[in-house]
Amino acid sequence: MSTIDDTKEFIPVRIAVLTVSDTRSLEDDKSGDTLVRLIQDADHLVVERAIVTDDRALIRDHLKTWVARADIDVVISTGGTGLTGRDVTVEAHRDVYEKEIDAFSTVFTIVSMQKIGTSAVQSRATGGVANGTYLFALPGSTGACKDAWNEILKYQLDYRHMPCNFVQILPRLDEHKRRK
Repeated sequence: MSTIDDTKEFIPVRIAVLTVSDTRSLEDDKSGDTLVRLIQDADHLVVERAIVTDDRALIRDHLKTWVARADIDVVISTGGTGLTGRDVTVEAHRDVYEKEIDAFSTVFTIVSMQKIGTSAVQSRATGGVANGTYLFALPGSTGACKDAWNEILKYQLDYRHMPCNFVQILPRLDEHKRRK
């Protein structure tokens, strides 16, 4: 069973939040606001926040810009993970990933099933790694953002979480680029 090892020091991670929407602005972006609050309440750092429209190239380019920055460890996007024609966030994320974290989608579906039942099949939440940075695409609802954070990311982004967590291996994500 997972636990928090209080003998270890907490290590804050630097997170960027991207909202994907054709209709939201920073003034009415409830899911982005929710993520920022949850991240800050967990003592992590919100390095940057932005909103882009549901356009695969724009999303991909924004993700690429952020994963190229040394001051961002994690990118969390919200919105555009559904099944409609405008939902292209997952495809944009996959354009950037070097490796996909397949189990993130599975665990998110399990968490969602407990909350919304079979409607969970309509979500395409995903996670991956690119250029030593974690990327997670969450649905646009505040409930889904809370579920992903409170049930998965809060623990995996906490260095003290045992038996393992994403922060432990963060320095090794791009080790293949440092080999001679």
